[in-house]
Amino acid sequence: MNREKQIKIFILCIFAMILVVMASLSFGARKIGFTDVITALVGTETDTLVSRIVQERIPRTIFSIVAGSALAVSGAIMQTITRNPISDPSILGVNTGASLAVVAGIAWFQINTYTQYIFVAVIGAFAAAIFVYGIASLGYGGITPVKLALSGAATSAALSSMVSAVMLPRTEVMNAFRFWQVGSVSGAEWKGMLLLLPIVLIAFLIVVCMIPSLNMISLGDETAKGLGVNVNFVRGVAAFAGVILCGSVTALAGPIGFVGLMIPHIVRMLFGSDMKYMIPFSAVGGAILLTGSDVIGRMIGSPGELEVGVVTALIGAPVLIAIVRKSKGK
Repeated sequence: MNREKQIKIFILCIFAMILVVMASLSFGARKIGFTDVITALVGTETDTLVSRIVQERIPRTIFSIVAGSALAVSGAIMQTITRNPISDPSILGVNTGASLAVVAGIAWFQINTYTQYIFVAVIGAFAAAIFVYGIASLGYGGITPVKLALSGAATSAALSSMVSAVMLPRTEVMNAFRFWQVGSVSGAEWKGMLLLLPIVLIAFLIVVCMIPSLNMISLGDETAKGLGVNVNFVRGVAAFAGVILCGSVTALAGPIGFVGLMIPHIVRMLFGSDMKYMIPFSAVGGAILLTGSDVIGRMIGSPGELEVGVVTALIGAPVLIAIVRKSKGK
C-alpha cells in the first residue's frame, strides 16, 4: 500500500475515533446532542444535569478505548507468534483462564477490589496460556497453528465447565460473576483505570520494543534464527506482554471476545504483516470497535443496554466464519 492510501486510512481512523467517542458521550438512557456534549466538555458550567451525565460517561468511554486497544494488540501479538490468523485471547483460552481465576477468587478468597481482580485474572490468564502451549507441544510435529487452535478451544471448553461447576452451587458468587462474565464496560471507574493504565502502558512499551524481532519471527523460525534472533526469548516476552494486556482488561471488563481476532485480521489485509503498522493500527481499530460496539449496545437496548461482549460476539462470529472459509480455500 502506497503512502497516500496509508495517510487516507489514518485520517479515516481519526475521524472514526472522534465519532465513536462523541457517540459514547451522547447515547445512553438519556440522549444528549453532540453540541451539548461539546459544551459540557469545554464549558465552565459543571453543575447542570447534562454536564454531570457527560462527566459520568467519560470513564466508560476512556475504558472502552483502553480495553479495545489492549485486546486488539494482544490478538495481533498472538497471531504473529503462533502464525495463526484465528488466534486471539478468547480462542486460545486466555480469557477463560482469567474467568476461572476470578470466579475461584470470588468463591474461595472473597476478592472484591480492583487490585485483587487484576492480580488473579492475570495469573489465571498465564496459567491457561502455559497449559495450552504445553498441550500443543505434545505429539508428533511439535507446536503447529492448528494444534494451538484446537488446544485452545478444548482448554476453553474445559475451563468454562469448571467455571460453571464453581459458580452454580453458590448464589452469591453467581450474582457477583454473572454480569462480569458477559463482558461489559458499563462499570468503569477512575479507580480501576488508574490501576489498569500503567499495566497497559508498560505492556505496550514492551511490544513496541519487540516490533523488529516480531517482524523477523513472522518470516519463520529458521529465517529469524539465521538473522540472529533468539526466537524462544522473543516469543516468550511477546506472549508475556499479550497475556498481560488481555488478562488485565479481562479482570475489569470480563471476557470480551473477537476484538483480538477481527481487528488484526483487517489491519493485515490493509497493510500486510509488518508489525510497525499492525501494532498502532490494531490499537486504534480495537478502540474504535469496542467503543462503537458499546454505543450500538446502548442504542439497541435503550432505555437499558446490551452488553458490549454480546455485540462483539454478534459482529465477530461472521468474521470468524469468513476467515475460516478463506483459510480453507488456500
